[in-house]
Amino acid sequence: MAIRTMGPSGQYETGLDAAGAALPELLAPAGGLDQMLAAIAAGADAIYAGLGGFNARVSAHGFTDNEFARGCAVAHAHGVRVYVTLNVFVFDDELSDAVALGAHALELGADALIVADAGLACALRAAIPGVEIHLSTQAGAHSEGAVRLAADELGVERVTTARELTVDEIAALCATGVPIEVFCHGAICIGYSGACEFSALRRGRSAMRGDCTQPCRLAYDLVDEAGQSVVAVEGDRLLCPRDYLGIEHLPELVAAGVASLKIEGRMKNPDYVFNVVRAWRRALDMLRDGAWDAADVAALERELGRSFNRGFTDAYLRGRSGTELMSFERAINQGVRVGRLVAVGHEEVTVELDAAVAAGDTLEIRFYPGADARPDVPKRWPQVPCPVSAAAGERVAVHCKRKVDVDCEVYLIRSAGVLEQTAAALERMHAEADAVAPAVRAVEVLPFEGVLTDSIAPVAEPAELAESAEQGALARMLFAWELMDADPCDELDLSDATVVLDEVCRGGDVERARSLMQRAGRVVCRNLGQVAMARELGVAFDVAAPVFCTNRATLAWMRGLGAGRVYVPAELLGNDKERIAELAAEPGVLGPIDADHPELMVSEHCLLTAEGVCATDATGQVHCRDCSRRRQTRYLVERDGMRLPVAVDACGRTRIFLS
Repeated sequence: MAIRTMGPSGQYETGLDAAGAALPELLAPAGGLDQMLAAIAAGADAIYAGLGGFNARVSAHGFTDNEFARGCAVAHAHGVRVYVTLNVFVFDDELSDAVALGAHALELGADALIVADAGLACALRAAIPGVEIHLSTQAGAHSEGAVRLAADELGVERVTTARELTVDEIAALCATGVPIEVFCHGAICIGYSGACEFSALRRGRSAMRGDCTQPCRLAYDLVDEAGQSVVAVEGDRLLCPRDYLGIEHLPELVAAGVASLKIEGRMKNPDYVFNVVRAWRRALDMLRDGAWDAADVAALERELGRSFNRGFTDAYLRGRSGTELMSFERAINQGVRVGRLVAVGHEEVTVELDAAVAAGDTLEIRFYPGADARPDVPKRWPQVPCPVSAAAGERVAVHCKRKVDVDCEVYLIRSAGVLEQTAAALERMHAEADAVAPAVRAVEVLPFEGVLTDSIAPVAEPAELAESAEQGALARMLFAWELMDADPCDELDLSDATVVLDEVCRGGDVERARSLMQRAGRVVCRNLGQVAMARELGVAFDVAAPVFCTNRATLAWMRGLGAGRVYVPAELLGNDKERIAELAAEPGVLGPIDADHPELMVSEHCLLTAEGVCATDATGQVHCRDCSRRRQTRYLVERDGMRLPVAVDACGRTRIFLS
């Protein structure tokens, strides 16, 4: 593997594609030293990892300090950068420890820090001059305004965007000139990252604190007002999306100017990291060499299927978010299809292969009862070992005790070859890691706390606004997503109302948000893009989650931008109520904006598509605004019987609320 060199920008360069466009960095996950070494061996340009408890995968404690330092030394020897995730929201009593952890990570060899909390970003900037900070996707930067705000007001060197964006939206963000990092492969949260309190409010464990219980992978029912199920799809994983696969769109992403391609997976095994990074490295090399070929890309997709996946989708990149996004039947590894059964005998089946297999591979046979089968006949997915290596077109006999039928599809769900190749690569890399001497450097931490908390400005409350508020003129609070139906032509007079803007602000949402700001007496911004817009227009604004405020450093930053009132997230009123006492005591800090009806999540996916195919017009277009399903009462029902109200707005976005 060629050793990469550092260019004048401070980024490790991997060359240009055949058209002369700069190739993006390939950014790999690492939950431990083995994963880090596997990523380096497979050709990653950079690695992101957690160190300590302030990261969005708190259970991924895979590094000792010595391991991390040695991993960084090996990475740098190969021209690979290392980023440490500090991408959770922190409390006042944690700020010093989080800054100390960031400094410690840099001492051990990290090149940059990935941060979601604005207050922590400000603290790091004040304490460690020259520190490189990347904004996490948890911060919810979906629009050009949000990206510019993050760069100008937080000083971040890079912004990671939402998975929900299309290729064109990504290109628009890249055009700001701020380096943009996008996810290219791996698991998807069905809710917008940074805007989900489902786990916290229903399970007592916060996704914003790195402790998500993954409620989107569980079984649910969708019922009407009478409690009757309206689900028409096969399966009950109504919130479980497939995994992201953007490899077919690589030329478009490179042309868009993406700075970094991010692979999800800090909880994944080393063989996953090795196989996925290797496939993406090959794709980038093909593009660099002018050898991009659809057949070769399809082969790489099959290789990627040999590692854990819930099925693949590129729906978001194409501007789609319906059932093609979802894995309704199962939330576990789907593997990749390798053939079908052509004969069934006594405890033995014959598989006709359409892809190569190797001895030791684990195969899964997918049996579905026919339409005329008794209702009590279950689906079966027996997993069986492959006894021999064979090529596409060959037939192999496989031992199987479970009852299955001819024509059942056969999938490979565990590749012996990938495991062997990973083990060989790790053996080489460990020998290299054992031979290096970690270069620990000193990082000075300057005093910072007073600089931040002493700068909290008073509540921005013009005299005339305070007087009108006392008279109740702005007591009417309206939610923007509900106004889509109540005010479809954007013509209502809202000068006597406070309008709570949407949690999401993508490019297509900007003009509507602008109209609401210009007509409302006051607005509550729930996205950094809206904050940027409110400042540009000079309108009075407050902020609320998903613009998360959990410490006074963040409060100071928000007040510095011009925010008036700050509403704390609903999840903080549970176990963390005492920890935000100082924050809550500040003037203008209020309870949750949705205290009477807490929102669990907002999703680009329309949950009502589980009821069947959407109605279309004569041209085949779906018009969510005219959908009759949206006007009917719907509840998402958990296994314990809890009914969670569901609302879908005129854009087709789903909101799930706490009952």
